Amino acid sequence: MTSTVDGQLPGVALTKSELLEMYRLMVLIRRFEEVAAEQYALGKIAGFLHLYIGEEAVAVGAIRAMDPEDHLVTHYRDHGYALALGLDPRRCMAELFGKATGLVGGRGGSMHFADASKHFWGGYAIVAGLLPIAAGLGLASKYLNQRRVAVAIFGDGATNNGAFHEALNFAGLWKLPVLFLCENNQYGMGTAVTHASAVREMYRKACAYDIPAEQVDGQDVLAVYEVTKRALEHCRNGNGPYFIEALTYRYRGHSMADPETYRSKEEVEEWRRHRDPIALFRQKLLSHNVATEEELAALDQAVEEAVAEAVRFAEESPEPDPATLTQYVYADPITVH
Repeated sequence: MTSTVDGQLPGVALTKSELLEMYRLMVLIRRFEEVAAEQYALGKIAGFLHLYIGEEAVAVGAIRAMDPEDHLVTHYRDHGYALALGLDPRRCMAELFGKATGLVGGRGGSMHFADASKHFWGGYAIVAGLLPIAAGLGLASKYLNQRRVAVAIFGDGATNNGAFHEALNFAGLWKLPVLFLCENNQYGMGTAVTHASAVREMYRKACAYDIPAEQVDGQDVLAVYEVTKRALEHCRNGNGPYFIEALTYRYRGHSMADPETYRSKEEVEEWRRHRDPIALFRQKLLSHNVATEEELAALDQAVEEAVAEAVRFAEESPEPDPATLTQYVYADPITVH
């Protein structure tokens, strides 16, 4: 199957530059995470480190569908969302290094990326803890008569928590503009979905609160983009919340400390070989004459250089000044836009 027009994909209302930017972001997330793992092994990154390798299509597809004024709250595997939003890889790496030039001044580390200028209200370490916050943002949008949608991205494990059900009930009751996006990567830490949830399809849980819901292939960036675009319009037009379950897979452990004894190497390799989101998208771009091998190789090289520069920037950045330790304990006066 080939496109009738070079530079376009059939049935996809995205330009060549937009498609190549999606590819670049996916490769950037993959390489950033791989290098972060290397830096962790060298002792340059402390604390927990949760990698997003294998799930890149969800972050890129969903976030590229959002409007700039939409809100975003996520769980702790949050590096990919920051990069998909267009945040500076140098500041992202500096945050992992705990440096003053990091996204939040080195105070958050891996699990607490945030940038208020992008309406990215942070990664949250507490499982399902982000969901009531998203519901509150949706309530604010409705109260202020805004067309902003609150997008909440969380894992399958969060759907077994009370805060999940409270947030969905609240959003469903008040018809709030909240998009609930569940990344079902098959495991909650080291427990398979089949051993943790009586309902195996996460999107079916939304039906209890009369919230429209559907499932999408989370390894297909364009499928994620299309369903998210449609769901956002549903929310933005005053129809209440929407729920998407993206079926995806993480190649690395829950965190860097995870021995991964709960799954086989063969299972991981099967996903890598046949369901890798970057490889699938790359093949689609090539087979439909959207890009050449040379164009994609140039993007790959640019990403390699950007990530190397991010590491250099992080290494050379200053440590936070101990004199600032008590900053941000109390809120400073702010202007809400």
